[in-house]
Amino acid sequence: MALFEMGKVVATPGALQFCEVNKINPLLLLGRHIAGDWGDLDSADVAANVHAVQHDLRILSSYKLTSGAMWIITEADRSSTCLLLPDEY
Repeated sequence: MALFEMGKVVATPGALQFCEVNKINPLLLLGRHIAGDWGDLDSADVAANVHAVQHDLRILSSYKLTSGAMWIITEADRSSTCLLLPDEY
């Protein structure tokens, strides 16, 4: 069940290459993101995301994977969601 709208879903070239090389299905990560499984966040960041869902603020997920990490950010206005690598932020 989706907790919020994602808007247009986009990905950086680096994120797409990372998924391809590591055989990661980005749709699975997006599914986790919109369901409230925000990955590898501390309790303060989880609380910030809960607040963000309720008050239309930016939502960040971080997934540590075998060969690195992937971030997913949904903008506050829910116009877009972006998959990116942390060093692309």
